[in-house]
Amino acid sequence: MDTPARVAVVGAGAVGLTTAFDLAERGARVTLFERDTPGGGSTGRAAGICYDAYAEDIDVAVADSAMARFRRLSGEGGFTLHETPYVFLAREGDDAAAAALEESVERMRVHDRAVSLVGADELADRFPIRTDDVLLAGVAENAGWADPAAYVDLFAEKCESAGVEFRVGDAVTLRTDPPGVAVDDVVTARFDAVVVAAGVHSRRLLAEAGHPIALKPYRAQALVAGCDYRGPTVYDATDESYLRPHPAGVLAGDGVEPVEPDPDDWDPTADDWFVADALDAVRHRTAVGDAGESEPPSATDPELDRAWAGLCGATPDRNPLVGAVAEGVYVAAGWHGHGFMWAPAIGERLAEAVLGDGQEAIPDAFDPRRFDGDEEFAVVEGMTLDD
Repeated sequence: MDTPARVAVVGAGAVGLTTAFDLAERGARVTLFERDTPGGGSTGRAAGICYDAYAEDIDVAVADSAMARFRRLSGEGGFTLHETPYVFLAREGDDAAAAALEESVERMRVHDRAVSLVGADELADRFPIRTDDVLLAGVAENAGWADPAAYVDLFAEKCESAGVEFRVGDAVTLRTDPPGVAVDDVVTARFDAVVVAAGVHSRRLLAEAGHPIALKPYRAQALVAGCDYRGPTVYDATDESYLRPHPAGVLAGDGVEPVEPDPDDWDPTADDWFVADALDAVRHRTAVGDAGESEPPSATDPELDRAWAGLCGATPDRNPLVGAVAEGVYVAAGWHGHGFMWAPAIGERLAEAVLGDGQEAIPDAFDPRRFDGDEEFAVVEGMTLDD
């Protein structure tokens, strides 16, 4: 279609803000609706891990362009991409995880990813982490971490400079024939296109407009602890836990809870069992020593700074839902925890699709219409070895 006179974006997380800016930069008149505060949803609770270590070509293409844009943005305002290798490992005795790791690395290398397989000794020589329990590890070089809040602040400023109108605090309802947004079910504004990037709330908004999507919320948890950690980002496939450097010491999290929460009534505080398990995982992995010693390395003593829970969105096939659900109505949701990581690339591609530069900007595998919207499926965590 011709460039729309007006486009509404619903949701001011990393994906919504990026999409709004990229639309405005391409000439659209953009109104951004956010019922709470920009970045106050899933983005504000994200781990901020970034990498291109994927085994599927579609994922590689998106992640590669996202990493390139993160680097271009680094240094703008208060945003910084901290270049840090990403280590994913299998422990001794976990032959299945080691086999999956080896296969994944082989597939990543087919797509020219800078990833290598290493054993415990080589891992210990390179990084200040515990390795005496490691069977096999992969090291991805094109990786890092960033503060999601700094990204939100940067893109909020960029949106304002580009002329995006912010409507913060408005509860909206979709209108799809023609595309529009009703504020508090009273005032309706018509748009040439509407982009729904409201995280797990996208399901309700679209279902109420008659366009159900295959999206299921799940709860994930993370914490920040004070300790002297200067190592890489680490994903322990055996323990299903991860950690990365943080200005306070370390940020750590684990897998998913298989229970579907009510996205409008859920507990954002971390559970006691999670805090205990995550601190144990930090103590274990940040205990530095030489691989092969008869005695395990001495443990660190991380001190809890803060802990929280957040909501992520899952889909039946672990691919996100990005693209048109109806004429002039688009969605961007279902990230399995990778929304922040992919935001720089998705915003650009979605803006191109909305403004008629080609739906081919978005992979067919992301088309939200590939599902009926009433599928039953189990949640699979976002950080796995078969990405």
